[in-house]
Amino acid sequence: MILLDEKGFSLISPLKRTWAPVGQTPRIRTSLNHHQRLNLIGALVISPKGRRIRIRIASSTKNLKGEHIVKFLHDLLAQSAGPIILCWDSAPIHTRQMVQDFIAAQARLHVFSFLKYAPELNPVEFLWTQASEHLACRAPQSIKELKVLVHIAIQRSRASRWRLEACLRGADLPWGRRVSGYLFKTQ
Repeated sequence: MILLDEKGFSLISPLKRTWAPVGQTPRIRTSLNHHQRLNLIGALVISPKGRRIRIRIASSTKNLKGEHIVKFLHDLLAQSAGPIILCWDSAPIHTRQMVQDFIAAQARLHVFSFLKYAPELNPVEFLWTQASEHLACRAPQSIKELKVLVHIAIQRSRASRWRLEACLRGADLPWGRRVSGYLFKTQ
């Protein structure tokens, strides 16, 4: 099973509360450049018995297009054997003719869409939340620095089975308990 989603990160640093000595307000200098972005396509790849969870990521500093999705799907298919269930949202990029033609040509790819306006159902959204939390108050000054910070955040999640399982648990989908019965001890 493959769960897929896209996310854009900008140089504008997400902020969160922090501690500081009384009278010494912490200050962070952040970029106001909204146009420089790092766009990611991310997938949680779950083995058939739910014993392994992997993260696959592709990044671009350009706006994501159908070509990016097709290349990412092509790479995922090359790395996986057997039939594949792909779950993603109903984003317009997924309905592009080029993407639909590619999917139609892949006999072992079975695609299901999450409900519209329900990002909380997609476990990959929780991966993005973990990455955003790691980036909070970091204030990267360049795209290169942003790439490094995002890479570190993704590696942090990739290295922790607990964090990956938390993404699946966060979505709280009924199939998640069944597919990952090996992963979770459910009551």
